[in-house]
Amino acid sequence: MENVPAYVGIIFGLTTLLTIYFFALATTQMRLVLSILFIWLAAQAVISITGFYYRNTHAQPPAFLLATLPNVLVILVLFITKRGRTFIDGMNLKVLTILHIIRIPVEIVLLWLCMHKVVPQIMTFEGWNFDILSGISAPFIYYIAFRKETYNKWVLLVWNIICLILLINIVSIAILSAPFAFQRFGLDQPNIAVLYFPYIWLPACVVPVVLLSHLASIRLLLKKSK
Repeated sequence: MENVPAYVGIIFGLTTLLTIYFFALATTQMRLVLSILFIWLAAQAVISITGFYYRNTHAQPPAFLLATLPNVLVILVLFITKRGRTFIDGMNLKVLTILHIIRIPVEIVLLWLCMHKVVPQIMTFEGWNFDILSGISAPFIYYIAFRKETYNKWVLLVWNIICLILLINIVSIAILSAPFAFQRFGLDQPNIAVLYFPYIWLPACVVPVVLLSHLASIRLLLKKSK
C-alpha cells in the first residue's frame, strides 16, 4: 500500500468521518452514536495497522469477519428488538437521504485505488459498480421529495430500493474480489485495499452505515404509507 498517495487515504478518512457525522445527526442520540462509532473506528484502525487482516486471508473462517460480522449483528438487533425499532423510528428521514452523497467521494477513492493496483477495475464505475449514481442522485431526490411540506413517499421508497440493490451489487463484487478462498473476480488484481488502514473503514463502517440508512428509510416510509 506504500504506492498509494497519502491524499487518497486522507480523503477517504474525511469521507468516513462525514458519513458517521451524518448518521449520528439523523439519530436522537447523536453523542452516544458518535462515541460508539469513534470507538469502533479506532478499534478497526488498530487491528488493521497490526496487519491482522492481510496476514490472515486464508484463515477459516476469514479473519475479515471481525470487521464485518459485528455490524450485521447490530443491524439485526436494531430491527428485531423493540428498543432497536424505537431507535430507528426516531431517525430523521431527510438526513438519512442526503447522507448518500458520501458515495461520490467513496467511488472516486475506489477509482484511485484501482489506478494504483490495489482494487480491481470491476469494483469501480469503470467496471460493474454503478453505486456512484446513488450519490449523484441523492441531492436531486432530496429536493424532489422534500420540496413540499407533504413529501413524496413513493419517490423516496423506490429510490431507496434501487440504491439498496446497487449497494448489494458492489458489496457482492467486493467480497468476491477479495483474496479469500472463494474469490471469483479480480484474479489478476484482488481487492486488497480494504485489508489496510484506513480503507478497512469502508467495509467496517461506511458500507454498514449506508446499508442501515437505506433499511431505516424503507422502514420509515413503509410505516408512513400505512
